[in-house]
Amino acid sequence: VLGREGPTIQVGGNIGKMISDIFGVNKEDAHALVAAGAGGGLSAAFNAPLAGILFVIEEMRPEFKYNFLSVQAVIIASASADIVLRIMVGQSLAIPMNALSTPPLPSLFLFLIFGCVFGVFGFFFNQLLVRTLNFFSNLTGWSFTLTGLIVGGLIGALVWLFPDAVGGGYVVIPKALSGSIPVMIMLLLFAVRFGTTMVSYGSGAIGGIFAPMLALGTLFGMWFGHFAHFLLPELVVQPEVFAVAGMAALFCATVRAPLTGIALTIEMTGNYLMILPLILTCFT
Repeated sequence: VLGREGPTIQVGGNIGKMISDIFGVNKEDAHALVAAGAGGGLSAAFNAPLAGILFVIEEMRPEFKYNFLSVQAVIIASASADIVLRIMVGQSLAIPMNALSTPPLPSLFLFLIFGCVFGVFGFFFNQLLVRTLNFFSNLTGWSFTLTGLIVGGLIGALVWLFPDAVGGGYVVIPKALSGSIPVMIMLLLFAVRFGTTMVSYGSGAIGGIFAPMLALGTLFGMWFGHFAHFLLPELVVQPEVFAVAGMAALFCATVRAPLTGIALTIEMTGNYLMILPLILTCFT
């Protein structure tokens, strides 16, 4: 239950460092190349060049040396990475879905409540992730050796028994958005994937958690949207609006990069009319 974007960010940053070593650039330019590579890695993972740029500016701000040249380098790297990706795999959206209409203005208060809920989720997600990482890192001897067997066996059993509970999320997200997953199963699937994400990442397996977080946000968002539609059908016409908001919300609450979360969600789904609800959800 891991994504590809964590490794692509690290690979991109390392390529930037390699280039800086080859050409013997100064320390400031080396920082810019590492940041540009990381931005390009995120851009290529999600087909989201703007999110790649904003990720560097928001998430890497303590290390990133802001100047005209470094920002230009990140923009060029993110754009060129996305161009190469589109040449190879096409220009389709990372998460294809129907275009959503703008939610009614009286319904916007629901996105504030929704954002508060995900703020709590984000706190517990980070706390549990750190504890899981510490738990596995403290294992030694046979207990450490058996980690791969136990975690692999658990995930393998879920592939057989509950296949939607595994994978990076690019399969379960479209299924949730299309209504293929029953509403009451979504909460169970959310809880199971929450646990398997912790175990998979904490075990030290190579992979990222951005895509699994998007899946978690989508599942809870669809459940919340259906619940809100049942209670307030005149305000919530399309439950999917909360699924889109949920993608950005959990990313924002854990990574603490709201602009990146907003841009990433919009670029992946193509739902540009969701900008205002996303802003309210993410910043809450």
